[in-house]
Amino acid sequence: MNIRRAKIADIAALVALEQMHLQDELAADKRDNSFEGQSFSKADFTTLIGQHWVVVAEVDAEIIGYVIAGKWSFFKQWPIYRNLLNRLPKLDYERAKLTESNCCQYGPIWIAKQHRGQGIFEAMVAFLKKQVGSELSYMLTFIAEDNQGSFAAHTRKAGMQVVDYISFDDRDYYLLVLPTNESFF
Repeated sequence: MNIRRAKIADIAALVALEQMHLQDELAADKRDNSFEGQSFSKADFTTLIGQHWVVVAEVDAEIIGYVIAGKWSFFKQWPIYRNLLNRLPKLDYERAKLTESNCCQYGPIWIAKQHRGQGIFEAMVAFLKKQVGSELSYMLTFIAEDNQGSFAAHTRKAGMQVVDYISFDDRDYYLLVLPTNESFF
């Protein structure tokens, strides 16, 4: 397995994987292709790779996982991220005051089902954390309340801390933060 920063040549594969797995977080009975999840275009991926952070995991030159982090300047084009930015001054995080200039949006993250449970999640998050840590002190993310698998992975394996609970578009989310400048484990 190889963990690395994504390259422009990876964009077609990343777009295809994202479209294929956009509804993975939903329970099988709720997958009706109406879910308005985060979906990035080729242009978005070009910007993310060039100006932000996209990390991939590959096996035998095939991408089997990816994780994205981006500055708020990119993400605030979508309403949910503007909502998060407005909440930053109100967050109760004992280590620091989170601001647009000291944290970024983390996620989404995806790993092929057949490769889960093999340490890839931890490896990708640790690699991303080092990349982001050279510029920013914190990564912030939100996880749907009903996505308990992702919540467990992020709190147990990544050590993320819940700093708020929000509702947006009739769905509830945990808001989590991860310092980038401390030991991961």
